[in-house]
Amino acid sequence: MPGRRRSSGFSLIELLIVIAIILIIAGIAMPKLTSARMYAYEMAAIRTLHTINTAQTQYFSTYGRYATSLTEMGPPAGGAVTTASAADLITTDLALGNKSGYKFSMVGNPQGYAVNAEPQVYNTTGKRTFFTDQSTVIREHTGNEPATVNDPEIK
Repeated sequence: MPGRRRSSGFSLIELLIVIAIILIIAGIAMPKLTSARMYAYEMAAIRTLHTINTAQTQYFSTYGRYATSLTEMGPPAGGAVTTASAADLITTDLALGNKSGYKFSMVGNPQGYAVNAEPQVYNTTGKRTFFTDQSTVIREHTGNEPATVNDPEIK
């Protein structure tokens, strides 16, 4: 047609349809992404509990007792010489109680210890809490309450 000019590019309607499709796909993918990220935080917390159990075993073999706090197993402050008060077996962030979306707390005495891991933001960084002690068995609790020795073992 000699009188009609052919335009190049997309029309406004075509662009709106493409944007609508992208938004629909994003709406479907977001819950799965959030769930996958939460699962990754939970798996990182479990691996961190394994790290704490290993560090406690090393601490016990070196000092003849279990560490009574996470900071006791952490790096020395200010680059000081490693002592029983700073064994350098775990990272600084873990020694301070925060790692990968979870808060870690430990109570201990020379004969044993108990560690709890709770999500920093429940239902965002995790739906489960975890517990371990000198038995090295990791236990889980689905919910916001701290896990205990009476909760089921992770399979």
